[in-house]
Amino acid sequence: MDKFLPFTNHDLAKVTNHRSGEIKFGEKMLTVPVGANPISFIKNTEAKYVLLGIPEDIGIRANFGRPGAASAWNEAIKSIANIQHNRFCKGNQIIVLGQINVAEEMTEVENLDFQKIDDRVKLSQLVKKIDKDVSHIIFSIVKLGKIPIIIGGGHNNSYGNIKGTALAKGKPINAINFDAHSDFRILEGRHSGNGFSYAYEEGFLKKYFVFGLHENYTSKNVLDIIKKIDDRVRYNTYDSINIRKEKNFTQEMMSALEFIKNDSFGIEVDLDAIPNIASSAMTLSGFSVEELRQFVSFFAKNKNASYLHICEGAPDLDVDKNNHLIGKLIGYLVTDFIKSNLNKNTI
Repeated sequence: MDKFLPFTNHDLAKVTNHRSGEIKFGEKMLTVPVGANPISFIKNTEAKYVLLGIPEDIGIRANFGRPGAASAWNEAIKSIANIQHNRFCKGNQIIVLGQINVAEEMTEVENLDFQKIDDRVKLSQLVKKIDKDVSHIIFSIVKLGKIPIIIGGGHNNSYGNIKGTALAKGKPINAINFDAHSDFRILEGRHSGNGFSYAYEEGFLKKYFVFGLHENYTSKNVLDIIKKIDDRVRYNTYDSINIRKEKNFTQEMMSALEFIKNDSFGIEVDLDAIPNIASSAMTLSGFSVEELRQFVSFFAKNKNASYLHICEGAPDLDVDKNNHLIGKLIGYLVTDFIKSNLNKNTI
C-alpha cells in the first residue's frame, strides 16, 4: 500500500472543530500511527470501516466531463470529522486511511485537451494507471475483512473498486449503481463512462443493476447491449419511478436487491443523480437527497454489502461557493451506510 498519502492524527485535529461538552468523530476516528505498517494496524483494530479518498478528476476529463471532483475528499473529511459521536453512530468504527496519491497524474493532465485524440489517449493511460492503484488498495482492505468507504474521483474508479473486491473475495462480485447514467459504454479506452463495462468484460463484475437511469441520457447502443445480457445487467429508470409513477421506489429497491443479493456486492453512488449538486454532469431533475439516503441505508443492511463508493461530486464547481454542503451530504451517506450495515440482516 505504497501509493497513498496517510491521514494522520495531526491532520484530523486540524479539521475537527472542538467544542466543550461535545464529542466529534474527529476525536474518535482512528488513523494509522506514523511509522506503523498500515496492513498490520488495520488488521489488528476492531474498527470495521476504512475511509479512502481519491482526489482526481482525470477519468471525468477523459469522458468529456467538467473537472472538479478532485476536491470532494477534502470537503468530505472536514464534514465527517465534525459529525457528533453518540449512541446513533460512533466515530471509533472508522479508520481514516488517507488518500491515493494522484498528485503526479493530476499535474500531467493540466495541459491536456480532451478534444485532441492524442491527449485523450494520454488521459486514458493515466486512468489505467490509477486503476491499478485503486484495485490494489481496495484488495488490501477487503482481504483484511474490512469494508472500504471510498470518496471522490470520477466513476472510472468503480472499476478498481470492483476488481480489488473481486480479487480479495476470490470470485466476481455484483454492483448496484445509483446513477443517471449507466457508465456501461463501449470499451474505447478507460474513462468515467465505462468502468462497469470494463469490469464486466474482464470478469470481475458478475451482475450489475443501474438504479434510476435518465431516459434522455442513455444511448440506444447502451440499451441494446444491456438487452442482450439481461440475465446479468438490468436497470430501471428515474422517469418510470418518479415521473410517470409506473413503478414504486421501495419496490424497485427490493427488486434490485433480489437481483444482486446472493453474492458480495458494491454500492456505487454518483452524485450527479441528485438535482443541483455540483458535479461533472449536473441535473435539474432527479431523485431527492432523502431518497438517496434511503437507498444507501436499504442496501447497506444486507450481509453481502462489501463497499460504498460516493463519486462525481465537485465542490469546486459550486457557483454559490457552498462547497461544505457536498461534504455534508457525503457525511450523511457515510453514516447512513454505517448505521444500517452495523445492524445488517442475515438474509
